[in-house]
Amino acid sequence: MMVKETYCSVTNLEPNTQYEFWVIAQNRTGPSPCSEHAVYMTAPSPPSIKTEAIRSCEEAVLICWESGNLNPVDSYTVELIQAETPEASGVTESVVGIPTCESLIQLQPRHSYTIYVRALNVGGTSARSEPATVHTTGSYFQLNKDTCHPWLTISEDGFTVARSEKKSFRKELPPSKTQFTRCVAVMGNLIPVRGRHYWEVEVAEHLDYTVGVACEDVPKQEDLGANSLSWCMRHTFVSKRHRYEFLHNKMTPDIRITVAPRKIGVLLDYENAKLSFFNVDIAQHLYTFSCQLHQFVHPCFSLEKSGCLKICNGISMPKHVTFF
Repeated sequence: MMVKETYCSVTNLEPNTQYEFWVIAQNRTGPSPCSEHAVYMTAPSPPSIKTEAIRSCEEAVLICWESGNLNPVDSYTVELIQAETPEASGVTESVVGIPTCESLIQLQPRHSYTIYVRALNVGGTSARSEPATVHTTGSYFQLNKDTCHPWLTISEDGFTVARSEKKSFRKELPPSKTQFTRCVAVMGNLIPVRGRHYWEVEVAEHLDYTVGVACEDVPKQEDLGANSLSWCMRHTFVSKRHRYEFLHNKMTPDIRITVAPRKIGVLLDYENAKLSFFNVDIAQHLYTFSCQLHQFVHPCFSLEKSGCLKICNGISMPKHVTFF
C-alpha cells in the first residue's frame, strides 16, 4: 500500500489470522531497506451456538457451539445473564478458558438465562455470538435425528416423533451402532448430570408405543427392553384390551393398569438409582425400576404402529413425583 503519512489503516483482514507487516520508505532515488517485520493476529469471528443441541436440567446446562473460524482459537468464554436482570446491569457470570466447543455449566434452578459465547486468541476477543435462552425449570432435551429409524419422522422443533403407514414398508436395513434399524425407535439427547430428570410423553389411547431410557450402546437391532441396557414401559392394544409391560432384559412384572394413561410422566433418578413411570392426569404411580446406572442414559421412544408421540420437557416435577 502506498501512503504519504507515517501511519496506515489496513481493513478487510480475515478473522483469527496471523499477518506480518513491514515498511519501506521511498523517494526519487529509490526504496529503502524494509523495516523489521511486525507480527499481528486478528481477533476471531464470533462462534455460533447450536440451539438444537442445548440440553438442560434444574442444576445445569450443556451448551454446544461451532467455532466459525478456519484456524484454531485459544479458548472460549461463555457469558450468562439472568433474563430477569436488565442487560445494563452487566454479566451475571462468565466461564473462561473453555478449550472445546461445548461446556457443562452449573446454574441456579427455576431461572431463565441468556447465554452468549466469545472466542479468544492472542489477538483479542471476538464479538458475542447470537444469544440463546435457557430455562432451568426442568430437564430439557430434543430428539436425536442420528439415532432415528428411517420409518420415523421428527418434527422441526425436535419434540414430536411420528410414524405413518406410508413409511411402514418392509426393507432390510444394514446394521448400525448409531441408528435404530430393527426397532422403530429414536433416542433423546443425553443430559450428562447425575441428578433427577423428569419429562412427560403424550400418547393416544390405542397407540402401540414404548417409552423409557437406554444406554448409548444399546443394540440398535433389538427391541427396547429386550436387553440389559434399556428400561422401558411398553403398551399394546390388542382385541380392544390394553396391555402394559415394564421391560428390562425381556423380563416384566405382572402389573395391571386399569386407567389407560394419556400422558406418561417419566422420572429418572440417578442419585437413588430409580426409573419411575406415572399416569400424569390422575397422579398415579405405575411402576419403578431399581437400576444401577453406571453410565448416563438417553430417553428413548418407539412406535410399533402408525401414530405419534409428543415429548413435553422443560417442566417442573409435579408434587406427586417429588415425594417419590
